[in-house]
Amino acid sequence: MAVKRNSKLCGASFDAPFCLYLFLAVNVFIFILWPTLAVLKESVFVHGVFSLEHYRDLFTINQFLVRNSLFVGLWTTFFALFIGLCCALYVTHSKNKGKKVVLAVLLLSLISPPFVSSLAYIMLFGRRGLVTWKLLGFHWSPYGPHGVILIESISFATIAAFLIIAVLRGVDRSLEQASLDLGASRWHTLWHITLPLAKPGIITAALIVFIRSLSDFGTPMFIGGNYNVLATQAYMTAIGSYDFPKASAISTLLLIPAFIVFLLYRKILGKVPMFSPKTASVDEDLLGLPLWVNCIVFIGTWGFVFFELMKYGTIFCGAFTKTWGVNFSFTLQHIKILKLAKLSSLIRSIQYSVIAALTAGIMGVLLAWFLGRKNRPMARVIDFIADLPFILPGPFFGIAYLLAFNWLPEFFLGTGFLVITNCIYRQLTLGIKSGISVLNQINTELEDAVKDQGGNDIYVLKDVILPLLKSTFLVSFINTFTFTMTTIGGIIFLITPYTKVATVEMFDAIQQGDIGVGSVMASVIIIVVMIINAAFSYVLLHKGKNSSKKVRRSHVPSIEATR
Repeated sequence: MAVKRNSKLCGASFDAPFCLYLFLAVNVFIFILWPTLAVLKESVFVHGVFSLEHYRDLFTINQFLVRNSLFVGLWTTFFALFIGLCCALYVTHSKNKGKKVVLAVLLLSLISPPFVSSLAYIMLFGRRGLVTWKLLGFHWSPYGPHGVILIESISFATIAAFLIIAVLRGVDRSLEQASLDLGASRWHTLWHITLPLAKPGIITAALIVFIRSLSDFGTPMFIGGNYNVLATQAYMTAIGSYDFPKASAISTLLLIPAFIVFLLYRKILGKVPMFSPKTASVDEDLLGLPLWVNCIVFIGTWGFVFFELMKYGTIFCGAFTKTWGVNFSFTLQHIKILKLAKLSSLIRSIQYSVIAALTAGIMGVLLAWFLGRKNRPMARVIDFIADLPFILPGPFFGIAYLLAFNWLPEFFLGTGFLVITNCIYRQLTLGIKSGISVLNQINTELEDAVKDQGGNDIYVLKDVILPLLKSTFLVSFINTFTFTMTTIGGIIFLITPYTKVATVEMFDAIQQGDIGVGSVMASVIIIVVMIINAAFSYVLLHKGKNSSKKVRRSHVPSIEATR
C-alpha cells in the first residue's frame, strides 16, 4: 500500500496542486515559524544553560529602555494618528482643493527609504542646520525624545492616512446624509456616524503605528542622542557586542506587544466589516466638515505636506551641495562617489528587489488560491503564520534569521539568499490577502466550467486563476519591490561585505556624517522606486483592464484544444 501511494504521488498521475501546496506550506514553516522559535530559544539559554537572567536585567537594571520605548511609542501613535486622520478627512470629506497633491505626497512618503526624515531633520534643524543655524542664527539641539517623536510621527502618519482613507472611502455616505436630513449638525454627524464607521481603520492604524515605533531603531540612533530604546539596544547588542542571547531577549520583549497587537489586528479585520455597501447616491454639496474642524484638518494636512516637500527638497539639494552646513556651493563630487564606489550596491539592491518581488508575487497568488478556494489541510494555521512577519518588529525578524540560518554554507550567506528570503516572507501576506479578496469577488462557475470541459485543477489555475489574479501579482510585485529597496531594519543583521545594498550604504554614510553621499543614495533610491512603480502601475492600469474578459473567452477553448 505504501509503495502504491508513493507511486501515485511521484508518478504521472500525482496530485500536482497538493504537492505544490505542501511545498509552499513547508517553506512558510521553515522561513517564518522556525526563525521565530529560534529567537525565543536563544533568549532563555545563556551559555547553553536555561536562564531568565537577561529578562530580569531588562525589568530591573535596564527598565528605562522599556519605559523610553513605551513613552515614544504612545506619543508617536497619538501624533501620527492625528496627522493621518487629518489627511484622510481632507481627501475624503473636505471640499478643499489640492487633494491630488496630498495623495502624491503621501505616496512619495510611502516609497521613501528609511532615515530620510532623520537626515532631513538634521540638515534643517541640526546644530549646523539650514533653518536653525543658517537662517535663524541660533544653536539648538535637535537630539532627544522630542526629535524622535516628531520624526516618527511624520514618518508613520502616511501609513495611518492610507489605512483610514481606505475605510472612509468605503463608508456609506447615505448614512451621513440621512443624519443631516434628520436635523443633526455636521459635527454631530462626523462624531456619531462617520468616525464610528471608520473605527476599524483608525484602531488598525494606531496598532500598526505603535508597533512600527517600537521596532524603529534608526531614528532613535541618529537623533535620539543619549535617549536609548529597546530596538536601538537590540541592534547595538547584536552588532556591537555580539551578545545574541541578550539581543534575543530584547527582541522578544518587542515581540510581546507586537503579538498582542497582531491578535487584535486579526480580530478587528476578521469580525468588523471595513466597507459598507453604497446603496444610494448622495448630494455631495450637503456633506462636508464643520468649519472649525475643516480649519484644523486643513492646517494639519498642509503642515504635513509642507514639511514633506521641504524634506525632499533638502535631500535633493544636499546631493549637490559640497559640505552641508559649511559650504553650500554646487558640486558633483557626491555623484562621482556613487558612480565609483556605491553603484554596485545600488545594482545589487535592484537585483534583490526584483527577485524578491517576483517570488513573493507568485507565492502570494498560489497561496491565495490554496487558502481562499481549496480546502487544504492546516489552511488556517498557514494563514496565521504567514501573517506574523508583517507585524513583527524588523530587528526581531532579522536576528531570527541570523540565529536560524547561520549554519548555511557560504554559497547562501554570500549571495544574498537570506536578505531576499527575509524580504519575501515579510511581505508575503499582502499578496495572499489581496488575492483572497479578489477571489471572493470571482464567480466560482468559471472554475466549474473548466472542470465540466474535462480540465483538472492545473487548467483551472492556468486558465482562470492566474489571469484573473494578474492585478494581485502586480500589486504584490510593486509592494515587495518597494519594501526590499527601502528596508533596513530586518536585513541589516544579514548583510555581509559581499551583499551590501543601497540602504545600508545610506545608513553608513549618515552614521559617518557624510550628508552628501547619504542624500545621493536617498535620492537615487527614491527615483529608482518611482520609475519601477510607474512602469508597473502603467501595466496594471492599462494592460490588465481586459484580462477577465479574455479569460471568459479563452479558458474553455484552451481546454477543448487539449482534449
